[in-house]
Amino acid sequence: MPGFIKPQLATLKMKAPAGEDWIHEVKYDGYRIQLHLDGDTHKAFIRNGHDWIKRFSVIAGAFDLPYQAIIDGEVVVIHEGRTNFSELQAELAGGRQDRLLYYAFDLLWLDGKDFRKTSQLAARSC
Repeated sequence: MPGFIKPQLATLKMKAPAGEDWIHEVKYDGYRIQLHLDGDTHKAFIRNGHDWIKRFSVIAGAFDLPYQAIIDGEVVVIHEGRTNFSELQAELAGGRQDRLLYYAFDLLWLDGKDFRKTSQLAARSC
C-alpha cells in the first residue's frame, strides 16, 4: 500500500464547461483529507502530507473495512445549508468532531489495485 499520495487539486471555475465530454465536482470549503485504511491502522492526511488522524478519528473510525483502501475526500461542516470553513476551524479548535462530515470523491487504492491510472469515467463501471 503506498504512502501519502500528492492530491490533484481542483480548478475553480465560475461555470462548468458545456458538452458531454466534461465532468465536474462541487468545490467544498473544508479540509482535503486522504484516508488510509489498513485493518486497525487509520491515517488521515491533509493535502500537505501531515497525518491529522487525531482530529479526524471519528470519520476514519466510521470506515470499518475488511481491506486496504485509500479514499480521497473533503471534511466539512455545514452551516445554514452551506459548507463553512470558519465553523470547521471552530469545531477543530474546540476538539469536537460531532459536526464533521466527510464527502468521499475518489477511491485511489483498493486491496492492491491502484486506481490512479484509471479514468474516472471507466472507474464508474467497476
